[in-house]
Amino acid sequence: MANHINFLDYSLTRNPLSLAIDAQSKVTINTINQYSFCLAEKDVLFRNSLIGSDILLVDGEGIALACQYLTGQRIEKVAGAEMHNHLLECINNEHGNCLYIGSTESTLDKIKNRLTKEYPNITASFYSPPFKAVFDEQDVQRIVNIVNDVKPSVVFIGLTAPKQEKLSNVIKQRIDTNVVCSIGAVFDFYAGTIERPSQFWINLKLEWFIRLLKEPKRMWKRYIYYGFVFVFLIAKEKIKSKGVVPSTVFMQKEAV
Repeated sequence: MANHINFLDYSLTRNPLSLAIDAQSKVTINTINQYSFCLAEKDVLFRNSLIGSDILLVDGEGIALACQYLTGQRIEKVAGAEMHNHLLECINNEHGNCLYIGSTESTLDKIKNRLTKEYPNITASFYSPPFKAVFDEQDVQRIVNIVNDVKPSVVFIGLTAPKQEKLSNVIKQRIDTNVVCSIGAVFDFYAGTIERPSQFWINLKLEWFIRLLKEPKRMWKRYIYYGFVFVFLIAKEKIKSKGVVPSTVFMQKEAV
């Protein structure tokens, strides 16, 4: 369906915003950045969910640079926010509907108000699931039932990684919807509860740095600690590709 670059075990999607998504087949859309890459190294279910993506967005400059470093091929970052806007345009043009799963009721209300103004042809539904580290089968079945009642053109899931990707992978064959898109913080960006850095910083490839400055307590581990872990992992892969050390699987001892 798309032009992909093989990056280690992942199939990164080139130019995803130009794709014509086939409404007759199941399509799961996920994102990968240096943080999720590191988490997936020690979480098999999360790793398999990312590997099983039909469209895997490069939502981090670290992944883009590492891809070029290891494969020699350039790939541009495409944030979840950009895919969200792209899909909303498609749904609006088709007078379709969508379902948002995640976040709080107040955030979902803000999304609803903005959608009404910007995409008047879209019929949107919303569900704020219980705040749990792991959904049990009852939680999953409730979500499946809600999706199948609404039958949306697209399901947007905003539960942060790795919970949203795992949920997407679990429900995709049980729902009557073909496009499932996991977009994490985009719910807050679109609602305006968290301000995304301006296009100026995005163009400079420093979006991550501004988010770190704005939320240092929440973001330092993601960008600094896991930044060093990511560099180590990529450097090790480069050495392995030259045949210097045997193939091993890096396992972190620290719990997330």
